[in-house]
Amino acid sequence: MAEFTKIAITTDIPNGKMKAFSIGGKLITIANTDGEYLAFDDTCTHAQCSLAGGFLDGYTLTCYCHGGQYDIKSGEVLAPPPPSPLGIYNVKVEGDEILVEI
Repeated sequence: MAEFTKIAITTDIPNGKMKAFSIGGKLITIANTDGEYLAFDDTCTHAQCSLAGGFLDGYTLTCYCHGGQYDIKSGEVLAPPPPSPLGIYNVKVEGDEILVEI
């Protein structure tokens, strides 16, 4: 059964930035887009690169390896070469704690 687990605090991830965390045997990236925290698989579905090192523009994440793009709200591929979407995780913020459903 999935449950919410504390991964970080809000000051760990400034606006417009991302950070990867290892939790429950998974690498998950948390992004801060104007105070909205979003969580998704850290690994690009194309070349296995860490997406936390990519470029964030609003909800569009560009992988630094080959320029593939994802919508971090839906996980949808916006531009190739990624062959499949990202796994997305539910996030809630309680006080200054960021919790992700894993």
